[in-house]
Amino acid sequence: MTTIKKEKNSSFMNNVTVILVSQIIVKIFGAVYKAVITNVDGFGDEGLGLYNVGFQIYTLLLAISSVGIPNAISKVVSERIALNDYKGAHKIFKTALILFSVIGLATSLVLFIGADFFANAIHYPRSNQVMMALAPSLFFVCISSVIRGYFTGMKNMTATSNSQIIEQILKCILTIVLVYAAVLLQKALPTTAAWANLATSLATALSFLYLIYFYYKRKNGIQEKIRTSSEETINTSMRYLMLSILMISVPISLGSIITAINRVIDTATISRGIEAAFAALIPSHGNTEAIINPTAIQLTHEIERLSGLLSKSDILYNMPLAVNFAFATVLVPYVASALKVKNYDEAASKINYSLLVSILIILPCAIGFISMAQPIYKVIYFNAPEGYSLLQLVSVSLIFAALAQTMTGSLQGIGKIYVPAISLLFGCIAKIILNILLIRIPSVNIYGAAISSIACQFISCAICFIVLSKHCSVKITPIKYIIKPLIASTAMGAAAIGVYKLIMFIFTETFLSNLIATFTAIAFAGIVYFIMIFIMKIFTKEEICQLPAGHKIYKLLVKTRLYN
Repeated sequence: MTTIKKEKNSSFMNNVTVILVSQIIVKIFGAVYKAVITNVDGFGDEGLGLYNVGFQIYTLLLAISSVGIPNAISKVVSERIALNDYKGAHKIFKTALILFSVIGLATSLVLFIGADFFANAIHYPRSNQVMMALAPSLFFVCISSVIRGYFTGMKNMTATSNSQIIEQILKCILTIVLVYAAVLLQKALPTTAAWANLATSLATALSFLYLIYFYYKRKNGIQEKIRTSSEETINTSMRYLMLSILMISVPISLGSIITAINRVIDTATISRGIEAAFAALIPSHGNTEAIINPTAIQLTHEIERLSGLLSKSDILYNMPLAVNFAFATVLVPYVASALKVKNYDEAASKINYSLLVSILIILPCAIGFISMAQPIYKVIYFNAPEGYSLLQLVSVSLIFAALAQTMTGSLQGIGKIYVPAISLLFGCIAKIILNILLIRIPSVNIYGAAISSIACQFISCAICFIVLSKHCSVKITPIKYIIKPLIASTAMGAAAIGVYKLIMFIFTETFLSNLIATFTAIAFAGIVYFIMIFIMKIFTKEEICQLPAGHKIYKLLVKTRLYN
């Protein structure tokens, strides 16, 4: 029994690692291409603002059509497989593929045809070409999500990880190439931003082709499992099965839909708030003198520029969340299958462990951003380093967002699929109210969006935790889960600042010296954090051994006397 439990823990953490590594690679490439295009002369903050604005409507339609699919499919597939019903699992897969092909095609057409309407509705009329370029991607993401969800339900994370890595590498290369091509051809800024987003559609199409290849390589093995499947299967019509899948995927998607709607409203309130704040004055930035009584076009450019500043912080903000996303993804099938066979202890163990590791990942990232925001901006956005203080502010919300993300996977696994959406709804309402109140204040302007994000994520996290605690044995001890990680993260942040300032004191400030100082400080801080975690014994021996190569790590810690 102990051996089986160890194998399950090993399988769980190995799958977390597969998704985690893929998300790190995805976000690194994402940060690279966005940093490159932001630094291109003729693109900059304004171009990035246009590039991202189109994504708000795209993300909303994506949430409606496909975001809940992987978790929904993985949940129902894992439940069938827990009962050895591979035939039923495959029937779910085929039905979902037909259903979401139709939904994906419909949403692609809506975005393409309605691009002008959506662009005017969010008060960014120049973003219509961006939306048209993104439209085909909706179809390919939809059908790709079904295949990813099917393999995730079988606890095979390779389909998801490989396809995401391929997609992001292609997007990185194509985006940079197309932006440089548009700039060299002297295309207008909206067209250049549209070409950048066309790369997304091309990359998702090629990623889908990889998933088709992945499935057919494993088709014989799947058919063999279906032949040896138990007699129990899903004896329902395709229509009823489609409705059943929607009944699960829609509630899971609701959280993403609400977030996307909030983002669209956020975009609209930001544009109108900035317009109200700067109706009589656009503050000078760079070497530009203050513009008194700005014209409509000057206000539009300022709105796009400030939105670009917010987008730069979002790029870095989303990187730790992408890493933490691994737990939210892997938790769903593991918790669902454990509960299906009434193994409540295993489900609770996975949830508690995931929350601990999430805290240990996110807290140092948040404090690291707060400590090193300015040097990081000087490295990544060397031609446009403004706005680093926005990253420092939104990093506070990062902690609550990550915990809510992990708890969302837990809640979906235990069947409380509406709770994450409801919690986000309350958080988003608070965010919209604060946006309206704060952004229109000239001294606050775009920082109001960052302040409202903290309130939004805190409310969402609190509601998720309360509900999860009532329905699952969540054991959050303050010393282990909060105080010790906070001490380790604070020591790490202080080490980073100290090393960076020491190096910059010795050398003259240049791009190279800042690059060396930043990476040296981050590396040293990482070592400090690693040592602090094990000196304070945040992990038990059993928890260390659950990590990939955990037994080897434990032996090394004992040998180096960091743990005994």
